[in-house]
Amino acid sequence: MDKLIIRGGRRLAGEVPISGAKNAALPELCAALLSAEPLVLHNVPRLQDVGTTLKLLRNMGATADWLGERDTPAGNQVRIDGGAVTNPEAPYELVKTMRASILVLGPLLARFGKAKVSLPGGCAIGSRPVDQHIKGLQAMGAQIEVEHGYIVANAPQGLKGARISTDMVTVTGTENLLMAATLAHGETVLENAAQEPEIPDLAELLIAMGARIEGHGSSRIRIEGVDRLHAPRTPHRIVADRIEAGTFLCAVAATGGEVVLRGARADHLDAVIDKLREAGVTIEAGDGFIRVSANGRPKAVGFRTSEYPAFPTDMQAQLMAVNCIAEGSAVINETIFENRFMHVNEMVRLGAKIEVEGKTAVVTGVERLSGASVMATDLRASASLVIAGMVAEGETLIDRIYHLDRGYDRMEAKLRALGADIERVS
Repeated sequence: MDKLIIRGGRRLAGEVPISGAKNAALPELCAALLSAEPLVLHNVPRLQDVGTTLKLLRNMGATADWLGERDTPAGNQVRIDGGAVTNPEAPYELVKTMRASILVLGPLLARFGKAKVSLPGGCAIGSRPVDQHIKGLQAMGAQIEVEHGYIVANAPQGLKGARISTDMVTVTGTENLLMAATLAHGETVLENAAQEPEIPDLAELLIAMGARIEGHGSSRIRIEGVDRLHAPRTPHRIVADRIEAGTFLCAVAATGGEVVLRGARADHLDAVIDKLREAGVTIEAGDGFIRVSANGRPKAVGFRTSEYPAFPTDMQAQLMAVNCIAEGSAVINETIFENRFMHVNEMVRLGAKIEVEGKTAVVTGVERLSGASVMATDLRASASLVIAGMVAEGETLIDRIYHLDRGYDRMEAKLRALGADIERVS
């Protein structure tokens, strides 16, 4: 099992390319199931979760392949042909490591009238129920049973348009219902829809495939079903990963230095950038880049996670790492997931001062952290440990970095190119 060794104390400098967004790539790969024509996606990140999704699509009978070797011009392009899908099933063996596998449910049900999808797994950061997915599809006429760990869904007469208001804002729920509605009979209106940037990106792909969608990016999305979807006339380019960009912003805030993030979208990171500026970090943005520079210790900043466009839960651990070495104390309120402070015990091993009470953490900054052996507990927690390790004195060993590989495309290589002393070992 791979591990990371980090020797802290180095400032970061240079340029880093930001990859395509994991949270856009996964639903857009699943969208290929909506059509019998081949779909080509550009700017697909080379991630473990993407590889798992490609295996899942192949298991159903689709062809799903990278068009080039890594680090070649076509190395981040994927072609999926759903024309030969014969097995509309997502087995437990492929779904257990990745919650996003539930995103095949809507497309399969819409196109084939049936689906069998294992209840998903993923990071153990808290309860992320799929009941809103099921409720929405049932409103569209699907017959759904949950038995032996599987969601078994049927819609032999096809799905029908409906007005659906979810009980909570759910990103994957919005994506699943949006995809299903593109082939439903009549009009579907999604109320209380999630507004994360990855959802408009998915909608633009679906529109390029012939879907009729209005309101994407708002809390109310209207979809008029069509008979079939086709291949886009031009390949779709996946939007830049705002969480990867935010992670590098936090890394520079903690270590100091100056870095340019190429391909990053500042307009998708308003809440994160506001907090980092409050911490004393200098951030400039232009068309397709963000420049970040930091000198000296940052100031501690409190924040509260919430749905987009508020501060994202996927950035909570990374900004906590910045607060660990900041001047002053900060209160962090986590409102999305109940178990998203699992990285705290590992941070404490590095010398951080953090107290947790329920969904609130109080972080008191210290002048320096000290290297130690730590263990990644989930995807974003692993990124926070990398940031902490880069500012800790001595050597930090991070175990279970397969979590990191689920959401970051060779993070250690990108950081090493910026001057970090970091290496992957087996």
